[in-house]
Amino acid sequence: MKIIKRKLIDQNKTAKNLKLLRQDNLDLRRYVCSALNLDKGNCDGLCDTCKYDMDHSISQAELARAFGVSESMVANWENCKSFPHLEDLIFYSEVCGIDLFDIVVFAD
Repeated sequence: MKIIKRKLIDQNKTAKNLKLLRQDNLDLRRYVCSALNLDKGNCDGLCDTCKYDMDHSISQAELARAFGVSESMVANWENCKSFPHLEDLIFYSEVCGIDLFDIVVFAD
């Protein structure tokens, strides 16, 4: 029987990845723009030009509204005070268009 070693998540590095994604992922920016503007009728979510281009940072409050969580929850994720639920991590990876294992970092 193959022995499988349990992997531990490096929560500090994973938290840093979440913060970097909020600052640098264009797919996430477009999702937030779409989510915050759909109810106003200002966005169809399919535009090539987005108000959240790479020169406009997404705030924790904007990300929280788009994800349907509290601003303090996003801050806690990014500051390693709490760890996101698996469902939130999966959603985050799908919105960003990257593999879940590119967000989650395992300890050595």
